[in-house]
Amino acid sequence: MPKHRLLFIIHISTASAIRCKVLILFPIMKKFLAAVLSVFLLLAPCWPADRYSTAAPVELNKEGRRWVDQTLKKLSLEEKVGQMLSVRYFTDFQNFSGDSYVQFRDQMRKYHVGSVVLTVHVDGSVLLKNPPLEVAAVANQLQRDSELPLLIAADFENGLASRVSSVPAFPDAMAFGATGNPAYAEKFGAITAEESRAIGIHWDFSPVADVNSNPGNPIINTRSFGEDPAAVADQVAAFIKGARAHGMLTTAKHFPGHGDTDTDSHLGVSRVGGDMARLRAVELKPFAKAIDAGVDSVMVAHLAVPALDSDPNKVATVSSNVITGVLREQLGFKNLVVTDALEMRGLTSLYPPNQGNPMARASVDAVKAGNDVLLWPTDLDGAFHGVVDAVKRGEITQARIDDSVRRILEMKASLGLHQARLVDLEQVPYKVSKPENLAFAQQVADDAVTLVRDNGKVLPLARLVPKQTEGEVFQAIVKPDVQVVVVIMTDSIHANSGHAFELALKARRADATVFYVDNSVATPLAAPIFQAVKDAAKVVVAAYVAPVAAKQVMVNGKLVNTVGLEQASGQLLSQLLDIAADRTAVIALGSPYLAQNYGAIQTYLCTFSNASTSELSAVKALFGELQPHGKLPVTLPGIAERGFSVPARVPPSGSK
Repeated sequence: MPKHRLLFIIHISTASAIRCKVLILFPIMKKFLAAVLSVFLLLAPCWPADRYSTAAPVELNKEGRRWVDQTLKKLSLEEKVGQMLSVRYFTDFQNFSGDSYVQFRDQMRKYHVGSVVLTVHVDGSVLLKNPPLEVAAVANQLQRDSELPLLIAADFENGLASRVSSVPAFPDAMAFGATGNPAYAEKFGAITAEESRAIGIHWDFSPVADVNSNPGNPIINTRSFGEDPAAVADQVAAFIKGARAHGMLTTAKHFPGHGDTDTDSHLGVSRVGGDMARLRAVELKPFAKAIDAGVDSVMVAHLAVPALDSDPNKVATVSSNVITGVLREQLGFKNLVVTDALEMRGLTSLYPPNQGNPMARASVDAVKAGNDVLLWPTDLDGAFHGVVDAVKRGEITQARIDDSVRRILEMKASLGLHQARLVDLEQVPYKVSKPENLAFAQQVADDAVTLVRDNGKVLPLARLVPKQTEGEVFQAIVKPDVQVVVVIMTDSIHANSGHAFELALKARRADATVFYVDNSVATPLAAPIFQAVKDAAKVVVAAYVAPVAAKQVMVNGKLVNTVGLEQASGQLLSQLLDIAADRTAVIALGSPYLAQNYGAIQTYLCTFSNASTSELSAVKALFGELQPHGKLPVTLPGIAERGFSVPARVPPSGSK
């Protein structure tokens, strides 16, 4: 009987499509093979669906290293340079067959883009956030349309709430600093990691490792854990530990330290003074501890640092002294270096358009300085061809490019993206916004509330809730009274700021009179506000002053780069305090430095954040439902030293 040879290969891809290759060397077997194939195809729908990416501790194993080696060998120069480019994509709903998405997809493929940052559109000061499922669907589609797995990043300084709706609203980093509890930061890192990975985001552009030693800092402020380098370092390391253990890549920013600046690098070149000894003792300390904690990447800022590089035409982003000399060689950082956004004026102002393509020149300089990833180039084609051409003419070596691309591929492999890159949309509602995570976010906000001044005449407020008959659905309307007058000061009355605060306050004091004020209406509303304040038993001012990129306010007829209140709003607060300082509690829902400009404040509460959880915490503190026990993580010049707080008073009976 003749021997028959048969090679029958069934390959199951990660997309669970069954591909069969049949090499038939004996014709009589055709019918048998047809029967076998029919059985496999019949069972195919019952086989496992897509293999989904899941969160696990960040770790590069042998199999991952093998994939990195094999992939790097196969890539062309153009594909390698593309891996070094990071572009942004907005998470608002778009049809994936529509012109906008197709154009982005084609650009992503054309330039072999290695990473995408998911972000949101802005309407004035309002971030137009989208729900987790929508973000996850966008992340999945981007992965499907990319030849190599993408690193998908986001700016999650406040957890997912920074860019996503319907998720835990964690307060700013300075609120964590006020709690004095690094364990909170570690748990925050873990929660952010689990939720991020559930929606397809792997790389967090946080924690902020800047030491906010300059009270006039217009862009860092409450984004920093505080002004003490050791305390900031502990919080940074704790966050990194929690995040990496639960599968998220972390980024320490903004190297070599953006805390002691008085200019927003979105608007111009920021300068960090001090000698090397000062930099080592303050600015560099949190970064050194972040590196020891295993931070995956460091973001370099558009900062002039004369002690590190005396060239007046260079910022840290394009300085080999800073990146290669200090970060790589002195601090021993071996992982990935990413630029801050290349669209920022702190960099672009140094590259005038009359000297060739400015983005090409900036990108080449950034790579030569030691950056691995070029973030948000304003001219993608210019950045891409600028670096490719620089390699071809020998200005940048092929080995230099390979070093960067290897780090990028290693980050992808450490997450297992080479094996599975999609997330399971059905699991998102089970993994995001867990009740215990919502409760923890509120706990952090509660524990951060700090009482800085208290004259004993305002706190706590008495509750006044109208009686409601059993079975009634709608609460009776209560006429506003002047027992409690509330003035909510925001950058824009059209924004969301103040709504959660008012809702919580009205639930406790239904008769409160509430005014919303921004710079445009402060003067027209001054008269009715002053009259209400004169008649009021107690006054509450909730001031929303938070760092916003490229924010400029009008003070004395000039645009000033600051976090503070604009001129008309500031004058209104000063006049209000002239009338009723002893009956007024001021709450800083954001920057604690607000009180520096208003020495008449007698009762002062700080939440260090304007998150909705912080708004609720502030109201709870007003009504004595929580006893403030946070401590200042920064010094308020002329007001209080770091670590200070006023012990909360026992509520007097019959208070109103």
